[in-house]
Amino acid sequence: MIKWLLTIAIVVIALMLWFGKGRGGGASPGGARRRPPGPQPMVSCAHCGLHLPQPDAVEGEGGRHYCSAEHRRLGPR
Repeated sequence: MIKWLLTIAIVVIALMLWFGKGRGGGASPGGARRRPPGPQPMVSCAHCGLHLPQPDAVEGEGGRHYCSAEHRRLGPR
């Protein structure tokens, strides 16, 4: 009887560990939880007015931002 209880307990613990890791509830390998990225500054294209994140923008003369190299070549509207 004890052998069966021990076997069931081991199976239950193994299933708890297996499904607990699959949920992503644990800490990252470094020990700290990863934080979602914060908001990025947005800029608008000087040619067409499209709003896009600043790291994705193409910078032009005078500190203007453009959505593509083609719009930078065409210049501001």
